[in-house]
Amino acid sequence: MKLKSGKASCSALALVMMSLTGAHAESGKIIHDAEHYVLEAQHGERWAAEDASLQEKLDALEAKFGTKPNIIHIMWDDTAVGEVGIPEIQAVRGFETPHMNRMADEGINFMRMYTEPACTPTRAALQTGRYAVRSGMHTVSFPVEYSGMDAEEVTIAEVLSNVGYKTAFYGKWHLGDTEFSYAHNQGYDEAFFTPYNQVPSMWNPGAEVGNVITGLYPELYGEDKYDMDKSWQPLGQVWTLEGTKGGETLEWGPPPNIENYWDIETESQRRTLAFIDKSVEAGEPFFIAYQPILGAFFPDPRVAKRATANKNMLAEGLIAVDDFVGELVAHLEEKGIAENTLVMVMADNGPFIHYGPRGMAETLYSGGKGDFTEGGVRVPAIAKWKGVIEPDQIVGDILHVSDLFTTFARLGGAMDQIPTDRVIDGVDQTSLFLNGDGFSRRDYVMIYQGPNLAAGVKGRFKRDWKNATPGLSKNEFYDLYTDPRERTGEMIQQFHVKSMFNRQRARHELWMQEYPNRPDATPGPALTGISNERPETRKLYTSPVETEKLPFTPQQIGNYPLPFAGSDM
Repeated sequence: MKLKSGKASCSALALVMMSLTGAHAESGKIIHDAEHYVLEAQHGERWAAEDASLQEKLDALEAKFGTKPNIIHIMWDDTAVGEVGIPEIQAVRGFETPHMNRMADEGINFMRMYTEPACTPTRAALQTGRYAVRSGMHTVSFPVEYSGMDAEEVTIAEVLSNVGYKTAFYGKWHLGDTEFSYAHNQGYDEAFFTPYNQVPSMWNPGAEVGNVITGLYPELYGEDKYDMDKSWQPLGQVWTLEGTKGGETLEWGPPPNIENYWDIETESQRRTLAFIDKSVEAGEPFFIAYQPILGAFFPDPRVAKRATANKNMLAEGLIAVDDFVGELVAHLEEKGIAENTLVMVMADNGPFIHYGPRGMAETLYSGGKGDFTEGGVRVPAIAKWKGVIEPDQIVGDILHVSDLFTTFARLGGAMDQIPTDRVIDGVDQTSLFLNGDGFSRRDYVMIYQGPNLAAGVKGRFKRDWKNATPGLSKNEFYDLYTDPRERTGEMIQQFHVKSMFNRQRARHELWMQEYPNRPDATPGPALTGISNERPETRKLYTSPVETEKLPFTPQQIGNYPLPFAGSDM
C-alpha cells in the first residue's frame, strides 16, 4: 500500500502501521484499533496461554449443558457510577436496588466501564463493536430523524445468529427510524422496540394542554392566525414497532395515549421471559438485549404514588428495572439454566445533569450525559454467571462497551463471524470476566463527542483534546488516580505523557485513513414498511405539498448530509 502525499513527516510510523494493516487484511484476522497492537506485542504470548485455558473451560461448560451459554444484556439510561451496586451510596440517595446489589455480591462489579457520552452512540457501539464515530451513529437521534444505522453494519445479533443463537431485542433501540435500521432488519429474530428515545412520551394531548410541549396539537388551543406552514411539525408519530427477521413490521400500541407508552416496559419484560421459555423448550442458546425505557417525560396517570423517597425519574426507573432483574434471575433458576447464562446489567452513559429531569446527580465523577469527562462515560456495570464468575469481585480494569460485542462472540463460539474488512474496537475480554481483576486487554479509550475526538485515556492518564490549544501545551493532562473528578489539569507535572498521547492519536487517526468512517447515519425515509400503517404515519415520509410545485425533490433533501450532525447531544 502506498502512503498518501503530504505524510512523509510521519513515514516511519506510517510504514509500520500500513504493513500491519496489510498483514491483517491478508490473514483474515479481526482488525482492531491501532493501540491494541502495542499491547498485543507485549502480552500476546500470555494472552494466548490464557485463551487456551479459557477455551477448555468453555468447552467443558458446553459439554455439561449441551449448548453454548445464554447471554442476557440489560442496559438503561443516564446513571452515574455508584448509583447501582453500592448500597452505601444509595443510602444517601433515597432509593435502593437490592436485586442488582445482590448481583454485584454474587458476581463482578466493574468500576471502570466506559461507554460513549450519549444514548445512540453507546447503543451503536454495543451492536457493532465499533466506536460510534466509525458507523456514523455518533449523534443522538431525535424524532423524526429520517436516518439510521446502515444496513452494512454487522450487529452482535447477526454474529451470534450465524452460529445457531436465537436473538431478541426488547425496549429502547434508538438507532434510527429508517426501515433498514429496524432491529429485526439488523439481525434480531424477534424485536419489539422504540426507534427513538423517551422524548415522544411528551407527545400526547395531556402534555399539550399542560403546556409541557407547544405546537404538536394546535387544535387544543386558540387559533394562531400567523401560523402559515401547517406541514413542518411531525403531526404523526410512532412509539413502538415489532417484527421478526424477514417478516413484516407492525406498529404496537399507537399513540397518543400515555398509558401505551408506559406499557412498553411491561410488554418488553413479558416478552423477555417468554423468549427464554421458548428457547429453553427448543434447546437453543439465546441472546437477549433488553434496553429498558426506564422512564418517561410525562407521568403514568394510573400511578398515584411514588415508590422511593427520592421520587424522581431515575430512582423510580431504577427500582422498576431492579424488580425485573430479581424476577429474571428467579426465572433462570426455575428453568434450570442459571449456571449456563451470563447476565449483565449496565447504564448507557452518565447522568442527565445538563437540562435534564430532576434527580440526576454526579456521584463519584464529574460531568454527565454528553460530556467527555469521566462522569459522562463511566457507568455502573455488573455481571453474574452462577458457578462461572467468582462472586464478590470489584474490578478496576478498563472495559469499553464495544468490548461486549467481541466478548459475547467469543463466548458464543462466533469469533469467525466477526467482519474483517473494518476496524472492530471491541477486544475480547473473556479473560477479564472469567479470571477477574487485572486481566483486561485494554488500557486505553478514545472519547468522542459527536464526530469530534474530545479526549484520550491511557491507563491512569487522560488528555483533554477538546480544549487543547493548538501549538501550545497547557493544563490539559489529568492523573485519574489523584484527580478523579478532573478538577485540576496539569502541564509541568505531566509533560512526560504528552508524546505518549500524541503517538496514541497519530496511530488512531492513521488507522482511520486506512479504514474511513461513515460520515453520518445513513439517510432515508422515516417509518416506512409498516403493515398496519396509520394515515398519520404516512404523512411523515410523504411530501406535505404537491412535489411538482417545488424546485427540488424529497429525494434530494433525503440524501443531503445531515446539517449540524454533531450538535444534537
